[in-house]
Amino acid sequence: MFLTINSTASLKEFLKEQKKSGKKIGFVPTMGALHQGHLSLVEKSCIDCDVTVVSIFVNPTQFNDKSDYNRYPRIPEKDFDLLAKTKCDVVFLPSADEMYPDGLNNIEIPSIEQIDKVLEGSKRPGHFDGVITIVKKLFDIVEPDKAFFGQKDYQQCLVIKKMTKAFNLDIEIVVCPIIRENDGLAMSSRNMLLNDEERRFAPKIYQSLKTAQEMLKNHSIEEIKNQVTSFLSTAPFVKIDYFEIVDANNLKAIKSISNYKEVVICTAIFVGKIRLIDNILVNLEYVY
Repeated sequence: MFLTINSTASLKEFLKEQKKSGKKIGFVPTMGALHQGHLSLVEKSCIDCDVTVVSIFVNPTQFNDKSDYNRYPRIPEKDFDLLAKTKCDVVFLPSADEMYPDGLNNIEIPSIEQIDKVLEGSKRPGHFDGVITIVKKLFDIVEPDKAFFGQKDYQQCLVIKKMTKAFNLDIEIVVCPIIRENDGLAMSSRNMLLNDEERRFAPKIYQSLKTAQEMLKNHSIEEIKNQVTSFLSTAPFVKIDYFEIVDANNLKAIKSISNYKEVVICTAIFVGKIRLIDNILVNLEYVY
């Protein structure tokens, strides 16, 4: 059974002893409402590392919409039940006061080549400042050898990699595959907030990404975007926030797949009031 630790000092003291004995520390930061996608990260950490720490903290600084923050599911008892089935060693469950003792103030935000200003960054101003703030704080507390993130938040993974490099942190960022429901919907803590009609529609998001991937072979980017957005807009309760095909390395929108090795087809869609994101990473060597 895992240890539950609430204070930074206690966690640092525990991990100090683990590191003294030469143990490799793995870290999985989460906001709770765990699902199999999160557990796959925990399982990967348990394989790669000697000690696995999972944090559960709904971070207020990365929500630009307060109602979204208030709506975010908080079910710690269920989270504990799921983690008990893994080989997780420690669950770090801090309060907001523990993480932000001086109030909700950002740390210095490094230059990360503008990748935080497009896609999610353009639609959710300040979001990645909040992400960088909390992840840097958690990295400073845990000082892991490896940290594990899911590809569903592709842009976040890229931002964290750039942040880690900018602060010269000796941490390996491990990006793990998206875990999907049987109907293709990317697993997300927000899925439980969908009503029945919305949940029936939601798998079309992944279908649209797969359609776009197939169309890359012989259609222009404009044709792909027009067809996919038309397909997704059929339901009256759906609003497309963005649907883009971008360079996998810098997230810049592309006009043609010529001269690119990898692209990401990514989207954010409001299904009712719930905003869902998804993406497919495409190796273009296998498209032609």
